Amino acid sequence: MTTNTPGIPAHTSDISVAWLNSVFEAHHQVGTIDQVRIETMGEGVGILGEVARVHLTYAPGQTGPTTMVAKCQSLFPENIFISEVMGFYLREVNFYRQLASTIPMRVPKPYFVDSGPTGVPFVLLLEEIHGARMIDQVTGATLDDCEQIVDVGAALHAHFWESPDLYALDWLPPWNNPAYKGAKDLVAAKIDAFKSAWRDRIPADALAWMDPYTAVYPESLDWWVEQGNVTLSHTDFRAENFLFGGSAGVGTVTTLDFQVMTRHVGVWDIANFLGMSVTTENRRDWEPALLRRYHAALLANGVTNYDFERCVRDYRYCTLQQAWAQIAISDVDPGNDRGRALLDAMVTRSFQNASDHNAGEALEAF
Repeated sequence: MTTNTPGIPAHTSDISVAWLNSVFEAHHQVGTIDQVRIETMGEGVGILGEVARVHLTYAPGQTGPTTMVAKCQSLFPENIFISEVMGFYLREVNFYRQLASTIPMRVPKPYFVDSGPTGVPFVLLLEEIHGARMIDQVTGATLDDCEQIVDVGAALHAHFWESPDLYALDWLPPWNNPAYKGAKDLVAAKIDAFKSAWRDRIPADALAWMDPYTAVYPESLDWWVEQGNVTLSHTDFRAENFLFGGSAGVGTVTTLDFQVMTRHVGVWDIANFLGMSVTTENRRDWEPALLRRYHAALLANGVTNYDFERCVRDYRYCTLQQAWAQIAISDVDPGNDRGRALLDAMVTRSFQNASDHNAGEALEAF
């Protein structure tokens, strides 16, 4: 259900019985609710937003799901600002309104989604996948996890590969959209503080690329668009955005969090997952075979004129921007120790991945 309703809750704690009944009044799968209890979900989940489990008790004779997952804006003003400027919240609302039921990817069923005109405030009430396993991103994914995620990504990317349906999504920004180009100034303002905080923990060569890359960042986004082979990129393919099995079914992978999806090269998602959700040692060991698997799956799903060498080049170049992007979020408030450990893993692993692939060579192309 996606009808606009006044009084969008700013935070999950604002979700009340009266509000729920008002939005579900005409929703035949959700009966009249008598009581609600909000349970904050795991530490470090949802850096840019707030995630909670909503426990529901129904009036006599009424039925519906016993729980839902609620997403609202972050508790922290800095995180809300970034998400509003970049359009993250509004993008996920549009995804669940228009696209969730049509893609070759299992996603939670939306019961209700809504937002203000700029995406703030916003609320998602989604199906909870009970009994599912989630990868601990700090610990890192297994090889079997990686293979399943690579297959999920290839199916999504092949479906939208240079498709008219992709370009019909007028709310899905291209990689060189003005808000992303504006990230140059955001990073330029943070880069000195980032160097001071992280220089002893990330490779010196990758850190040295950040200033020259910042200088040409908007041009690099135009360069990417000119390369073609564009598809729908989830753009945040990290471990804790996937659920394995549970009530979705044995062997089923459910994908979460569509706040930052874009029109971009598909291998961005693969580089994103392997570069931040796998330990560096395992990524180095598994990466060659996983890239072969991804490319073979693209071809099997109908993609043409995209050879393996091009795929590897795109992967390498993606690692440079993924390291750079960590500067933009390096000062968001992670909220707790678990969030800080997650941010640490994302920064250190992404910079090491860029260094391992000598991704600074991309600067010559840009």
